[in-house]
Amino acid sequence: MYGLIFILVFAVLSSLIFAFILRFTSAKEVSLQYIITALSFIGLFGGGFLSGGKHKENGWLIGGLTGLIYSLAVFLFQYLGYDRLFNVEQVIYHTCYTLIAMMGGILGVNISTNNSRRSV
Repeated sequence: MYGLIFILVFAVLSSLIFAFILRFTSAKEVSLQYIITALSFIGLFGGGFLSGGKHKENGWLIGGLTGLIYSLAVFLFQYLGYDRLFNVEQVIYHTCYTLIAMMGGILGVNISTNNSRRSV
């Protein structure tokens, strides 16, 4: 749950910052596309990392579930709110989001486990 909350807060803050940038500068959304994608990956990695670190085992599973729940929430928002399904590009993005969250979960478990071993 902590990982999903982190992802949500990170996404809201990033969206707010980019909304201000797009509103008050001459920047176009197309020119910020790669930066927004990179920040999405960072947010999902951080959420997976936090989830894996809190759970302390099965990081790949916990991170993967975090990424899948995020993707499911986005899918439901898009389908119920805009009556649109994922296209092929979005399926690829959300598959990568899940894989990134898995990697974050694995690293979170390994770092939290290594820290607890040293302190004993």
